Amino acid sequence: MRFDATRALILYAGGLTLAVGWALVTGAAAPRTLDTLDIGRINLRERDGTIRMVIAARDRFPGLVIRGREHPHPARTDSAGMLFYNDEGSENGGLIFGGRGGTHGPAAFGHLSFDQYEQDQVVALEQSEAGGRRSAGLRVADRPDAALDVAAIRRLDPLPAAARDAAIARMKANGAFGHDRAFFGKDRDGDARLDLHDGRGRPRLRLRVTRAGDARIEFLDDAGRVAKTVGA
Repeated sequence: MRFDATRALILYAGGLTLAVGWALVTGAAAPRTLDTLDIGRINLRERDGTIRMVIAARDRFPGLVIRGREHPHPARTDSAGMLFYNDEGSENGGLIFGGRGGTHGPAAFGHLSFDQYEQDQVVALEQSEAGGRRSAGLRVADRPDAALDVAAIRRLDPLPAAARDAAIARMKANGAFGHDRAFFGKDRDGDARLDLHDGRGRPRLRLRVTRAGDARIEFLDDAGRVAKTVGA
């Protein structure tokens, strides 16, 4: 009786081993699939925990992340999409989008950009519409050599919205965030345009074709006024 029990145990263990082996082989040959996955946010991380990409809905969208530390980003209250991070866990680009209807017509935007190291975007493909006017194009920018001064921006947070916007505008005018250097696309008037800017962000050369078909080249002075026109 003892022999029969031992033999039965051996046969049972052998059968179990074969069953597990068969499951592993057939599982590798026919991987599982998911038809639908509903989720608010996905964080892609390296083995050491460094964040590399986030895909998120609007209410789970992250702020500005520099070296793994997240800071508030007031301009991201209506965005969903995907953000990219470098090897140090700092944001270096993303794809965001949004839009809705309204009493004054639809408002929508889409934006794909790539950032300078620890700075803002230097190339962006974007489209927007609001109040019945639409624009779309490719934008290229210069940014300062130094890292973005997040602390200086955070010090503006306690200010009322209007005062904060005015302070940000002054910082932009002083070159704290760099300047646009080029734009190619369609503006809100429906004109196709190529703009080239100087190092201070001032447009100096513009190629324009209107919706009606008029074409011209504009040379602008340092105040933004058209100094010379070639064409219609």
